[in-house]
Amino acid sequence: MRELVVISGKGGTGKTSLVASFAALAGDAVLADCDVDAADLHLIVAPDVKERHEFRSGHEAVIRQPDCTGCGACLQLCRFGAVRADDGTAGETEFYVDPTACEGCGVCVRFCPAGAIDFPERSCGEWFVSDTRLGPMVHARLGVAAENSGKLVSVVRKKAREVAAERGRPLILVDGPPGIGCPVIASMTGASGVLAVTEPTLSGDHDLKRVLGLGRHFGISATVCVNKWDIAPRMTVQIENAAARAGATVAGRIPYDRAFTDAMIQGATVVEHQHDGAASAIRRVWSFVSEELAWTGRSGK
Repeated sequence: MRELVVISGKGGTGKTSLVASFAALAGDAVLADCDVDAADLHLIVAPDVKERHEFRSGHEAVIRQPDCTGCGACLQLCRFGAVRADDGTAGETEFYVDPTACEGCGVCVRFCPAGAIDFPERSCGEWFVSDTRLGPMVHARLGVAAENSGKLVSVVRKKAREVAAERGRPLILVDGPPGIGCPVIASMTGASGVLAVTEPTLSGDHDLKRVLGLGRHFGISATVCVNKWDIAPRMTVQIENAAARAGATVAGRIPYDRAFTDAMIQGATVVEHQHDGAASAIRRVWSFVSEELAWTGRSGK
């Protein structure tokens, strides 16, 4: 089983469109949307949800009002400003915990003199197993102001591997999150290969260097693809040269093409929407990446 993770230094570089197109070209892959903070692969592949699971991680403090003596110890101890005080109905001060500010450290629970603070496990979102026209997909939705996105990414990847094994799918295509933070690390570790997608801008060059540095740290070989390369050809050459010096290989270039937007509007992949232009470039990139993965798939591409 091979696993390709598509990442970038920033959002909006075209990762999701590429992953969906790769799935259409591969023919027998499992999709995993690990951009759990802002998942959008479902907008292209229209999943039919078969399984829905709650994601619980960490804890949050909850004050039991009937047992609270109003001493205010929790307010003094909280270093995150999560404990709030309001005037109660009887004119007495009532204390409560703002769940969006609580870091789950448990200090208030440990030192409450009345033992009036519960510490239940926190519900942080949901994850799903779905069927799509491009194959099975595992995806998730992190709750509003919820944390532990790295753990949720790990859950998605683990389930994707199980689905691939159960259904005899030899390839997992991961739509990774942007940046170099915890969810990106959780997406990359243990992967067969990484494709870093960037754009020919100064910020794109800077962000790509950070991503490639992260890959080197974990000993993961990376390939690079420059999207919209023709809007700044000289910068494209500069980025590709820098990538080569960093030990990465260049998978190819994709031109600016409104087919990306038109395909998304129609809920289709770029390679389903057109055969020339950007679609041809995406096929070339996929051919290069699949050779790097030593994987051919049913289509033989």
